[in-house]
Amino acid sequence: MPSVFIARHGETTWNITGRYQGRLESPLSPLGIAQARAMAEPLASHPLKRIISSPLRRCVDTAEIVARHFGLAVEKEPLLIEIAHGTWEGRYRDELAANDPERYRQWRHEPEVVKFENGESIRDVLERWRRFVSDFVARDDTLLVTHDAVVRVALVDRLKRPLSEFWKARVLNGGFAWFQVTTTNWKLVEECVSDHLTGLVADPSTQAL
Repeated sequence: MPSVFIARHGETTWNITGRYQGRLESPLSPLGIAQARAMAEPLASHPLKRIISSPLRRCVDTAEIVARHFGLAVEKEPLLIEIAHGTWEGRYRDELAANDPERYRQWRHEPEVVKFENGESIRDVLERWRRFVSDFVARDDTLLVTHDAVVRVALVDRLKRPLSEFWKARVLNGGFAWFQVTTTNWKLVEECVSDHLTGLVADPSTQAL
């Protein structure tokens, strides 16, 4: 039964400073590079044949670091791109909590009702994810390298949970969800594979997610 691993990219410089990225680019931090290198360790026991990445640089760079261990090329998939945070992009979490308090409160406690100004909702991300899944055929073990919001939406969707449980999953930079996939079912093996991140965990509670 093929496995599909859904990973969050390594830590970025904007993750460190609590700045919303969305569709904007920021490079991997030194810790993020180390996380990407470490990700190859648990995957080495699987016959990985495909690596598919969001086109944003932080994901492509993470994917390419892993790909070198397997001699694979990285495929880029726009449907795996990060949620568009719209007018929040490039801004700091603490500033938004002070200056856009109601939307910030809803995003943290009722994410299913939020539509970002000039951006997306998590329902939009869910629809993109489902378009990806409808065309994806899991013939071989595959790594998907994407973003926090996409990993969360994928878990909600495949586990048939409501979007209100968006924040309940454990998602880490350089960690990944592990599914075993058939033509009719995605069976969750582990929500967040992270033993390889010992000494390398970035604290998501300080990030602008």
